[in-house]
Amino acid sequence: MWQLSTLQAALEQLDELHDTWLQTRDSLPGHAGPGTELFAAALAAYHAEAWSYLDDWGTHGRTVLDIHSATRHAPMSQGTPHAMTAAPASLLQARAARR
Repeated sequence: MWQLSTLQAALEQLDELHDTWLQTRDSLPGHAGPGTELFAAALAAYHAEAWSYLDDWGTHGRTVLDIHSATRHAPMSQGTPHAMTAAPASLLQARAARR
């Protein structure tokens, strides 16, 4: 499903933007904390960049729930227990490496 590719790309971009935001926030002068104009401007820029990726999740995120529901209601084949599976190790490792 192309929606999953869109969601994965959006998640990767959101992770990168979040890391950039943390660097930006940490580089602000000490007097530029929450409630100051400088902080608010930096935060607004971060939110503006993230908006389209959040919109992707708002638009296509239901696909994940639909897949989950379909797998939970799918008939079980003989000899195969119905079990929840964890995210693929490669996905978990890639996310951990970005942190």
